[in-house]
Amino acid sequence: MIPEYRHRYNAAFTTAKYQEMLADINQQFPGQLDFRVAETPVFIPADLRDKLIAAGESIIDVIQQENFKELTEGAIPAHQRVPGEEGRPEFLTFDFAVCRNATGNLEPQLIEMQGFPSLYAFQAWLPGIFERHFPIPNSVSAFLNSPDVADYREEMRRFLLGDEAPENVILLEIFPEKQKTRIDFILTKEFWGIDAVCLTKIRKNGRQLFYEKDGRQISIKRIYNRVIFDELERYPDLPGEFHLTNDVDVVWVGHPNWFFRVSKYTLPLLSGPFVPPSFYLHELNSYPTDLENYVLKPLFSFAGAGVRLHVTAADLDAITDKEHYLLQRKVQYEPVVQSLDGLVKCEIRLLYVWHPDQARPTLVCGLSRLSRGEMIGVDFNKNKDWVGGTTPLFER
Repeated sequence: MIPEYRHRYNAAFTTAKYQEMLADINQQFPGQLDFRVAETPVFIPADLRDKLIAAGESIIDVIQQENFKELTEGAIPAHQRVPGEEGRPEFLTFDFAVCRNATGNLEPQLIEMQGFPSLYAFQAWLPGIFERHFPIPNSVSAFLNSPDVADYREEMRRFLLGDEAPENVILLEIFPEKQKTRIDFILTKEFWGIDAVCLTKIRKNGRQLFYEKDGRQISIKRIYNRVIFDELERYPDLPGEFHLTNDVDVVWVGHPNWFFRVSKYTLPLLSGPFVPPSFYLHELNSYPTDLENYVLKPLFSFAGAGVRLHVTAADLDAITDKEHYLLQRKVQYEPVVQSLDGLVKCEIRLLYVWHPDQARPTLVCGLSRLSRGEMIGVDFNKNKDWVGGTTPLFER
């Protein structure tokens, strides 16, 4: 989206160089990259960067409202509510489609949001991989509040570890060695010394939690939680002593309840130029007359599961649990990333952390996804190139 940088990058690009980059990743972490990295980063011009920042700040204003927890109590399923001090959402991620407004200028439009961590290690590491293989100017950066990756890693070390030793902090997942995002877990260990531990391996003694390492029982003081409840529901008979809903003596980074509070459930509470209108389905007395311009989303799903792009009034009438759905006005992704054979659509995720001693979250970096399909997800981009996950590089 910065023409000069795009032309320079594309002129230097070859499929062979791209394969060399992937081979470089595989050499460092054999067999661990289990999702498609796109052929290019995304160059974000200052004007769009500033709109993204403004959009994020407007959402944070709502999350900071005194009654936000009251408004989102219905977001947490009773059988998945985790006890303990929720505090505030330590992680926030906002997904924006890159669109074009009525005056022809690029702008972000909110798609989804999460009070849950994303690939905070991988997204800090990937820009350096692109720099090793392709021309990346110094006038762009993956980091929005850090001068470089070393400063970012130090900030995240303080944030994740607090005052604890690394071995007393774990990254909690279900079968982490099988997750598509496992390369992020490996980098989390490399950067900050935090082990990824499977939920089934946690030992429980009263209110205390432990895991085994090198034949020792290690006390768990802080949990960097990466367990997604949607996936946990798929394992009703998962063995183990510890369940997420147990009341235990740990500090959550971040608390699992924010996964629900800051989610699709939050969308109808938002408004503004960068937020498409959204409505709880059960609260609508009548449907919009232009339903073709709306998408139906289940409130309690993850990674695009259950989203329906084309709905009719009859479809909506047939839904018996309307309180579990919302209607969101569709946005028109603008193909803006020039590949070697056409334009590609783009989504940008902003990644925040909320330090305990700061009044507002800090925007640290981002994640981009490129698509040629009807939606951003993998299923809509099979057998295509210049698609997948990548890094946004923001104009300084």
